[in-house]
Amino acid sequence: MKKKYLFSIVFLVGIALSSCKKFDHYQINPNTPTQADPSLELANIEQTAFATISTDAGLATRQLVYTQSASTTQYYGWQRAGFSYGNISQVVKMEQEAARTAKPNYKYLGKFFRSYYIVGITLNFGDVPYSQAMQALNNNFSDAAIRPVYDTQEDIYLQVLNDLKLASDSLSASGGIINNDIIYNGDVTQWKKAINTFSLRVLMSLSKKEANTKLNIKQRFNDIVSNPAKYPLLASNDDNAKLTYYDLVGNRYPYNNSNSLKTDYYLDDSFVKMLKGLKDPRLFVYGTPTPNAVAAGLSPQDFNAYAGLTGSAPIADNVQKMTAGNASAINHRYAYDAVNEPSVAIGYPELQFILAEAAARGWITGDINKFYTSGIRNAMLFSRYKGDAAYTLADIETYLNQPSVALQAGTQVQQIMMQRYINTFMNTGWQSFYEQRRTGFPTFETAGSGMLNGGKIPTRWMYPTAELNNNGVNVDNAIKRQYPGGDDINGVMWLLQ
Repeated sequence: MKKKYLFSIVFLVGIALSSCKKFDHYQINPNTPTQADPSLELANIEQTAFATISTDAGLATRQLVYTQSASTTQYYGWQRAGFSYGNISQVVKMEQEAARTAKPNYKYLGKFFRSYYIVGITLNFGDVPYSQAMQALNNNFSDAAIRPVYDTQEDIYLQVLNDLKLASDSLSASGGIINNDIIYNGDVTQWKKAINTFSLRVLMSLSKKEANTKLNIKQRFNDIVSNPAKYPLLASNDDNAKLTYYDLVGNRYPYNNSNSLKTDYYLDDSFVKMLKGLKDPRLFVYGTPTPNAVAAGLSPQDFNAYAGLTGSAPIADNVQKMTAGNASAINHRYAYDAVNEPSVAIGYPELQFILAEAAARGWITGDINKFYTSGIRNAMLFSRYKGDAAYTLADIETYLNQPSVALQAGTQVQQIMMQRYINTFMNTGWQSFYEQRRTGFPTFETAGSGMLNGGKIPTRWMYPTAELNNNGVNVDNAIKRQYPGGDDINGVMWLLQ
């Protein structure tokens, strides 16, 4: 199961209702301010939203293998997850303070962060509460606020696309200084770039719905790409929406000094074979040579020095191979370097791959090869760990010139998605899982006898138990209209149909 701080709507409503109880005056400190500048909320929102480093995502996408115990994520046996509306509640608070203090830029950043969060929630479940959610935070304790209806995924995406456009159109220098911004230091243009790039990600995630006239996906996509003056996009890795880490308490890389990462995580065999097949030098910064390769004196830049474990194999088989010295652990930098690399939530290489896919699908005109090679080049520049000797700038150009890397007619989308997938190693959260679920590329290996869920890769998570207990009518209606087989991890949500 995905490791998040999880909140149900009912829990949030309970918090709001508790303030109405007859003895609440005993719990209120009159010296504690109930109002605050919206900037005080912003940094916490950014730190939560843009923390995208996840070993669980690596297990689910066949990049990593866990050897300490049988992981339900790795073996595709997960069940329920929780809603993360607690994150949206913090955004609502920022919006409320923005209105009170007449600082509209925080309101429009709120539109972006609401969209960012609800997209993550609906990608996991399908239909979820949105239009009636969070009303208790505005002192609305009606039945609809306490037990909100479930919006259709189509309606959620329509609202998201409209809100993202509003945010980009409305952010301006006249909207006030954005203080306490740990991502872009208050630069409105940089925020517009990130929001518009995220909009393209959302639109591409709806590729199966390109004929939907309600959402008008291809036209929206073109409106952004064809008008860079109005809708600027990320222009380099320097523009990435990212969290940068520092060797300070509370600011270090999230897996720094993790004993589990030091001993329990290895590269997946299918991932290693993919990188070897492409002669991709990122293998040298993602993993470490096997102990047997080190003993044999092989160079860390020798592809033969690397081998992986099989994510679908029984854990005993993987432990045996690991103990025999035939497996590459995750690179030591992920556990030993306090700074390591930034957590990228919205990145320039991803944008280039999105544009390449859009060109391949005929959504836009443009040089598909230029987008594709730019995506790879900038992904490799990002992964070229602090400019060390793992691979050189010349190695990047050599890689790009290989026939196995060059785009081929008939396999363009497959190749684009493979490169987008490689770029997500230990970054950008679960995005590579969602993209593989949408396109089928790359193929995730499931042949081993350790597999759960009948050997199938789940397509979603089941709804939270709290919702079944406290909002049963609405969640039951949502299940019936979406999933004829019931609330099941193999149900196919609207955007995948």
